[in-house]
Amino acid sequence: MFEKIANIFKIPDLRIRLLFTLGLLAVYRIGAHVPTPGIDPKALAQFFNQNAGSALGLVDLFSGGNLRKLTIFALGIMPYITASIIFQLLTVIYEPLAKLQKEGEIGRRKITQWTRYVTVLLGIVQSTTIALTLTQTNAGASMVTMSRWGFIPLCVLTLTAGTAFIMWLGEQITERGIGNGMSLLIFTGIVDGLPKGVADLYTKATTGAWGAFTPIAILILLTLMVGVVAFIIFVERSERRIPVQYAKRIVGRRMMGGQSTHLPLKVNSGGVMPVIFASSILSAPLLFSGMSLFGSAKLSETSYFGPILRAIAPGEPLYELTFILAIIFFAYFYISIVFRPDDIADNMRKYGGFIPGIRPGRRTSDFINDVLTRITLVGALYLCIIQFIPTFLISGIKFNHLPLVGGLFERMPVWVTSGLGVNFYFGGTSLLIVVGVAMDTIQQIESQLIMRHYDGFSPKSGRIRGRRSW
Repeated sequence: MFEKIANIFKIPDLRIRLLFTLGLLAVYRIGAHVPTPGIDPKALAQFFNQNAGSALGLVDLFSGGNLRKLTIFALGIMPYITASIIFQLLTVIYEPLAKLQKEGEIGRRKITQWTRYVTVLLGIVQSTTIALTLTQTNAGASMVTMSRWGFIPLCVLTLTAGTAFIMWLGEQITERGIGNGMSLLIFTGIVDGLPKGVADLYTKATTGAWGAFTPIAILILLTLMVGVVAFIIFVERSERRIPVQYAKRIVGRRMMGGQSTHLPLKVNSGGVMPVIFASSILSAPLLFSGMSLFGSAKLSETSYFGPILRAIAPGEPLYELTFILAIIFFAYFYISIVFRPDDIADNMRKYGGFIPGIRPGRRTSDFINDVLTRITLVGALYLCIIQFIPTFLISGIKFNHLPLVGGLFERMPVWVTSGLGVNFYFGGTSLLIVVGVAMDTIQQIESQLIMRHYDGFSPKSGRIRGRRSW
């Protein structure tokens, strides 16, 4: 293993890419410790403690913990993710934008440029909402140490500039580094809290936080975490292989083709993107729940918006149901963008390939689409399972809050409606992101090694044997 890691630094191009990626990630973590001017950190910490367990945690997750400290990177990449979702939806329903995307590199650059503009616009909206929320008086003590009208423009300018800079960092990592830049930024923010999670678990073990049940609870927790990670790796590497046969044909004086291969379709082709998209959409109402309506009570405390905002809080049945539907929707939506059966069928027919028992052309496209539809449903359900395992452990699902039928669930076990209260450090979303991004990055590094005739990390990735030179 150490020899394989050393091979990374033997290749100049790969070494430069890796060091460039690590350098920009270090810049991102340095910015995570630069606070926004005019904030009272004690009052801000008290505000987050009062809202623990709410959807605020989702926003804080994708900002890498920067929202809790309100650093210059407090918004994280949430505005960019939301802008990307908007334009990916528009490319499906808006024909001029779909034509622009098909124009190749020029069209994609134009859409990327518009995505940047929308990201900045969303950053201004979200930072303004945060600034207005922070300048409100909470229990007689404000979280802002300067005047209201001096802090609002300063906060908006700081957070929006931080979002634009994070967007630039992610794009630079994707283009000149290793892995997907945006996913790596989220990955870095999550892994940064790992030492704190280990220390917290050690403290609970030494102090007996769960009484006589503490050793068994910790053992079950560790076993469950290892099992979930193993399950994620197993599903992420699973694929449905469709056999493909290439007919023999004569090119010049040589006989070409006649070989059998397969078309690999991953069970979870969308990776972590459906969960990220769904989390981004569901966390949006939080940014407005703390605002006052015409100077009166907060939206979450009003008679009209209050019940709606409380019903879509994490742990509530409506929220969990919406989360499941959003994950399934974005799983199909994302795969429909990145995977086009028509193009694959046309390329196979062009080079004399066919699926045994299936006619080339339209029938092949329909067959691939049917297989992809079935395995995408399996992948979406897998994402839902991974997402809700920690929810049951931490807070449970409040079935007793359902209107009219809530009383029927009062006799259910407490751990179902209130959770076990254990600290499952990596939640469903964060655990999936960490494992998925790590596997994707390692796979990219491995492909670079194999392309240059080096052994990869996995056992089946042998050294590529080239033809002898005569």
